[in-house]
Amino acid sequence: MFKDVLRDVVERTDGSIGGLVMGLDGIPVERYLRNGATLDVETIGMEYSVLLPQISKAAELLEAGDAREISIQAERMTTVIRLLNKEYFVALTLAPNGNVGKGRYLLRTLTPKLVDELV
Repeated sequence: MFKDVLRDVVERTDGSIGGLVMGLDGIPVERYLRNGATLDVETIGMEYSVLLPQISKAAELLEAGDAREISIQAERMTTVIRLLNKEYFVALTLAPNGNVGKGRYLLRTLTPKLVDELV
């Protein structure tokens, strides 16, 4: 199920490279890479998983509510992260010219399917 959702998001988003579902402990649950992609999405996820609890804590301290989505735009890639619950997140990595808006939309609308599978 996880792979089907990841495939759907990656294949329907222009410029996407890959996606993954990962625990905040840095342990990957599932990943999907577009054909020919060589990006190490698991390492990207592990590195960002260290920051997510800090971002969530900051949102809490600012009384902004629960953090739901984080985007990191770097020179060579953009990563959109959507928190699924207190333990897991889904991430989509795109090329600099990728359609971030569509990726964000698909992650938001397909998140309930992933959350249902985690229960």
